[in-house]
Amino acid sequence: MELITKYFPQLTEEQRDQYAALDALYRDWNSKINVISRKDIDNLYEHHVLHSLGIAQIIRFRPGSRIMDLGTGGGFPGIPLAILFPECQFHLVDSIGKKVRVATEVAQSIGLKNVTFCHERAEEEKQRFDFVVSRAVMPLADLVKIVRKNIAPRPQNALPNGLICLKGGELANETLPFKHRATLWDLKEYFEEEYFQTKKVVHVGL
Repeated sequence: MELITKYFPQLTEEQRDQYAALDALYRDWNSKINVISRKDIDNLYEHHVLHSLGIAQIIRFRPGSRIMDLGTGGGFPGIPLAILFPECQFHLVDSIGKKVRVATEVAQSIGLKNVTFCHERAEEEKQRFDFVVSRAVMPLADLVKIVRKNIAPRPQNALPNGLICLKGGELANETLPFKHRATLWDLKEYFEEEYFQTKKVVHVGL
């Protein structure tokens, strides 16, 4: 938890309580349904919660923004972002039903009111959003192909509507087809922990 308050000191008491509750909830659910690798559960706040909040270092979503989390798994980055931006609407989608169940139960347990869930493939989702966020579920070009239909036409944030991905490693080839529309940020510029040395946020305007 100290990691979260270190970088996000302005949290309300309710937000602090919600983040603090995630540890026990994910440990409990993970023992039944494996959504985070067993050896990684001790790194929940650094590798999953803070990593998700890397997106918030790039953009502060305006109230009323609608965001879809594609391939959310156990709820990342959607749940940490929904806690931080209570005046935005988040729609978490995954094709694996038991993962959606974990994310749903966690969100209900901490009283998140601004989140909806859907067990479906992204290709089936018809709604429109300001942004689609994702933790590197597939190559950028494939993601763009799937989510283009889901991006609302009218921007209301500092960045153009589009796709925001958390990715790692060398991304020059992936971003090449979008060179005029893609922007990269190194998370090591925002978080000093070793884990973030190779982690990046990518935005593609659509």
